[in-house]
Amino acid sequence: MHPESITEAIRAEQQQRVGWRGWAGLVVLMLPVLLVSVDNTVLSFALPAIALELEPTSAQQLWIIDAYPLVLAGLLVTMGTLGDRFGRRRMLLLGATGFAIVSALAAFAPNAELLIAARAGMGVFGAMLMPSTLSLLRSIFTDRDQRRFAIAVWASMFSAGAALGPIVGGILLEHFAWGSVFLMAVPVLIPLLVFAPLLVPESRDPNPGRVDPISIALSMATMVPIVYAIKELAVHGIMSLAWLWFAMGIGFGWLFVRRQLRAVVPMLDMRLFRNPTFSGALLVNLLSVVGLVGFLFFVAQHLQLIIGLSPMQAGFALVPGLLAMIVSGLIIVPIAKRNPPRTVVPVALVFSVLGYALVTLATGPESLWLLILAFVSLGIGIGAAETVSNELILASAPPAKAGAASAVSETAYELGAVLGTAVIGGILTALYRTNLVVPPGVPADAADAARETLAGAVHAADGLDPALGAQLADAAAHAFDAGVGVTAWIGAGLVVLAAVIARTTLGRTR
Repeated sequence: MHPESITEAIRAEQQQRVGWRGWAGLVVLMLPVLLVSVDNTVLSFALPAIALELEPTSAQQLWIIDAYPLVLAGLLVTMGTLGDRFGRRRMLLLGATGFAIVSALAAFAPNAELLIAARAGMGVFGAMLMPSTLSLLRSIFTDRDQRRFAIAVWASMFSAGAALGPIVGGILLEHFAWGSVFLMAVPVLIPLLVFAPLLVPESRDPNPGRVDPISIALSMATMVPIVYAIKELAVHGIMSLAWLWFAMGIGFGWLFVRRQLRAVVPMLDMRLFRNPTFSGALLVNLLSVVGLVGFLFFVAQHLQLIIGLSPMQAGFALVPGLLAMIVSGLIIVPIAKRNPPRTVVPVALVFSVLGYALVTLATGPESLWLLILAFVSLGIGIGAAETVSNELILASAPPAKAGAASAVSETAYELGAVLGTAVIGGILTALYRTNLVVPPGVPADAADAARETLAGAVHAADGLDPALGAQLADAAAHAFDAGVGVTAWIGAGLVVLAAVIARTTLGRTR
């Protein structure tokens, strides 16, 4: 190549690289990412206070938790496609405004019905936020090295938010009422509304798919029954109506895919899934999030109910793993630049498998440091794998389809979060109930409460004679730890499956 050509190539590359404005835009875009991911886990800490004040039924209590992820998962693809058509920044600002307003209303909900409605509304506006953030990164950072680093920050913030939720919840609830977990959205999103128009450029698909109400309805009819079926299966077992809901979702999904394949300009281009790198990276994302959220499900209970930490102390115990997740997501960027993803991702996930292996050894009240080390190891693998897989998802999709690709990636995240709690949590609950041996002399009502959950056993033990209560608490702790031992190996198996998928589907090129 002639020196002049080399110079022109270098100049073209430099023109593609963003300056301080682009990095400032990245900081602004991290605000909704952190908020929505924190919101996935923070509510569980506020639920006892909500139950005392609003007195919801058991079904209403379940819907207070489930309304948000059900609506969010169902609308992600639709909102991503609408962002491609009408403008991704416009959708981001609309979503931020609505999310802040509805969150403020949720904080002062006078009854359970209005709180459920507010949670559903948060799901609608949250679905506008998340695909917009990732697709806007694709349009801001056209240089792949810079984009890889930006996506590393995005993935780290999304994963970190899930672990940060318990910390935020513990701090807020120690000083304020339960509504504070919703009100925190307002000060976080106001800077976004001020600075996004100044720092984040608008982008859209020059040839967007048409707004197709039937496709929108079919996408909702696909996602909502599937997510609901997963939760029903975990709570009520294989004899419930979960399989009917699941079959309904699959049926509507088939109709959605068929409609997209027949459309001249589809709402979601199904050809994206023919790319093995795109599909493989999605599955790696899904399984990684299952592993992360499943781990958080049982480690949060172990830290509080067996070791005896307060919610805030338990949250701070997760900080080292949180930092490991963020740092590994950033460190992997130069490594991924020099090594193919089919090598980088499986090697990273070895650390996550090791983390789950350490969990099997962490039993009893003296297991705090072993659990901290396990989360650090898990976080190293998850942080690195998700950074690489997210970058591959965006890089393997055409730039004009960034919103749709981002929405599919976000859907994988949400499904992973639901599966992590429902599948791993459901298996753990079933094993706990099977393994629990209630000591003789425990009253029937206390025994029934103990068989429901570990928290029920600890609460029931507090109301008994100290010696008998200690026996019940020890029996519950042993039953829970026995269940954790089995579910930890299941989690490790899912991570190994993600590594195998990465090895067989992700590209050889760096």
